[in-house]
Amino acid sequence: MNKEQKIAIIGLGYVGLPLARLFATKYPVVGFDINTNRIHDLKNGKDTTFELENSVLQEVLVNENPFSNNLPKGLFCSENIEDIKNANIFIITVPTPVDKHNHPDLTPLYKSSETVGKVLQKNDIVIYESTVYPGVTEEECVPVLEKISGLKFNSDFFVGYSPERINPGDKEHTVEKILKVTSGSTPEIGKIVDDLYKSVIIAGTHLAPTIKVAEASKVIENSQRDINIAFMNELAKIFSLMDIDTHDVLEAAGTKWNFLKFKPGLVGGHCIGVDPFYLAQKAQEIGYYSELILAARRLNDSMGAFVASQVVKLMIKNDIKVKGAKILNLGITFKENCPDIRNSKAIDVITNLQEYGAEVITFDPWANPYEVHEEYDIDCYSEFGNVSINNYDAVILTVAHKEFLNIDLHQLIKDKGIIYDVKGALKKEKISKRL
Repeated sequence: MNKEQKIAIIGLGYVGLPLARLFATKYPVVGFDINTNRIHDLKNGKDTTFELENSVLQEVLVNENPFSNNLPKGLFCSENIEDIKNANIFIITVPTPVDKHNHPDLTPLYKSSETVGKVLQKNDIVIYESTVYPGVTEEECVPVLEKISGLKFNSDFFVGYSPERINPGDKEHTVEKILKVTSGSTPEIGKIVDDLYKSVIIAGTHLAPTIKVAEASKVIENSQRDINIAFMNELAKIFSLMDIDTHDVLEAAGTKWNFLKFKPGLVGGHCIGVDPFYLAQKAQEIGYYSELILAARRLNDSMGAFVASQVVKLMIKNDIKVKGAKILNLGITFKENCPDIRNSKAIDVITNLQEYGAEVITFDPWANPYEVHEEYDIDCYSEFGNVSINNYDAVILTVAHKEFLNIDLHQLIKDKGIIYDVKGALKKEKISKRL
């Protein structure tokens, strides 16, 4: 297999790059991305997403196309479609977002399928890793491949689906250590796809009977987490009215062996905060209105406003004038120890506090200030030196970056100032309240 497979990875983000690096330890790989700045950084051995250590990336990088130079393994990064034309395995790892109405946006999948279709040849295999609802691969992507390439599905070319399970920022559960679900458009192709991943995934693989089963398995993973977190968030709202600490309750309940240990919080990002809409949309198309999935989404999307209201109530209780108050928000990325700001729900806390008339200053050492301004139209400090001491009426920990856990937050607030812990990451005696 090592001598025969020539792999092209389409999309070199949080999912594509770690996968490309892993395959490049055994196969010739070309990583393709339309972002020229991203390609420039990668060619220079730098990963700005921090998913890979630069030294790890540099170990597999090669300076010439391994397909045309018959290199046995290595990763070549390119924005030129000509560099992937000799591949026989194409793996598509582009994002699958939702639009402003929370409807699935398959545009990245369509465009990447068009790109592959231009270079697709007989007997090639196209594997999709993007999270989708059941049916997208065969009903939406395959027609694009057929139209652009002029080839016939399951006769001239084949497809597979192996959903990504990358957890951004997680240095323990890396791609090779996460069991991989695989599938193919025919039983024979399924076995080829499974063997390909099995050759690099040390955690093993699970060959699903069909592509639709594999697609469904992925989309329910994040829907399940979303629903469980929504229950925790509803408990937080109930117990807040009863003046009970939710985390104390969960700690007590968690002493039972089969209690599921989820916590309340802001649910954003490009997976849990998005994927349930894909399943709900498909359900609606076939005549079923999903009550539980959409209710969980609504509840989780309401938490930014809830956190803001809780902070305002604490300020009023401490005789702090809300209008004109200075509030320091710690964190704008969608999760801790990760630079990804996509679909961050910290922005909901910020905008709701601004509507109360407060001035909100954001500090995040992981986020790119330029990207934050482009995405959310707010300023973001990345250096602690820009944060004033004894100057804030309230400090809110919205993202539990490791850097924040070592800061004495009391040095940042005024005498009556409050500290609100959204993540439940700080010691209880050092805060005013936690979600």
